[in-house]
Amino acid sequence: MQNDTQPLNDMLISKSLSAADYVPTLDAMLSRTLERIDLKKQQGLRTPDELWIVDHNDVYTLGQAGKEEHILQRTDTPIIKTDRGGQVTWHGHGQLVLYWLFDLNSLGWSVRHLVSHAEQAIEDVVNDCLRHSASASSEHISAHARRDAPGVYMYSDPTVAYDSSNANSNSLDDKSLDNKIMLGKIASLGFKIKHGFSYHGIAINLDCDLSAFNAINPCGYAGMQMLRLSDFVAMQIDSEQKESETQTTQQISDALNYKIVTQKLIDNIAKRHAGLIELRAIAPK
Repeated sequence: MQNDTQPLNDMLISKSLSAADYVPTLDAMLSRTLERIDLKKQQGLRTPDELWIVDHNDVYTLGQAGKEEHILQRTDTPIIKTDRGGQVTWHGHGQLVLYWLFDLNSLGWSVRHLVSHAEQAIEDVVNDCLRHSASASSEHISAHARRDAPGVYMYSDPTVAYDSSNANSNSLDDKSLDNKIMLGKIASLGFKIKHGFSYHGIAINLDCDLSAFNAINPCGYAGMQMLRLSDFVAMQIDSEQKESETQTTQQISDALNYKIVTQKLIDNIAKRHAGLIELRAIAPK
């Protein structure tokens, strides 16, 4: 498991973990959070927040109030009970997981702010990727959060021409979403808050094998269709596979990849953390 730490701003650092097993990652995340809580309570120290970028080995995780009835089939993949919110989900290679170890009180964020920043950051990046894909824009695809179910979902609106100026809008109310066709879920989130500090975070399906979700009701929703970004935009897998792909040179050069999408999301979150991106209006329930 590689560990690479980089500063993002004065009060935010990133930490990258590859081929990470879930339990030691969770233990390390909880240990660091408890250490930060103690430093703040005992010494009044504000420590830099941390954004962990994790490539997990295959695992199913069941949230604190998770119901085992949502596990439809037992496989060789481990099932781990964890302390985040939400039901059951899958993590594995080709999925981007980011854990937000943030001091919410120092940021002036409520839990609702945290969730909305997470969802809107995903919206920003996914919609930016869609805008640069001719095939996606011609199909009027866009990504949006929902107030009734945490996460980010893909929608199609074949009756209205795609407007890139509105691609990052999160001001849609339930009625306007009802006018679109919900295709499925591309990103999930689940946080844990302890003494004003957050950990756990978000998971975005980039180019993973979605068949792992067939063994569960994803996030507790029976029949929920899980999607991945590579279903909508050209994504380059890695340099070793270029020669075996049947893509043209132009397609390869235009394709997104895991690293590019990850950096887009890190940059967006860092700007939100620094107060450079404000929350958009959220429709009332």
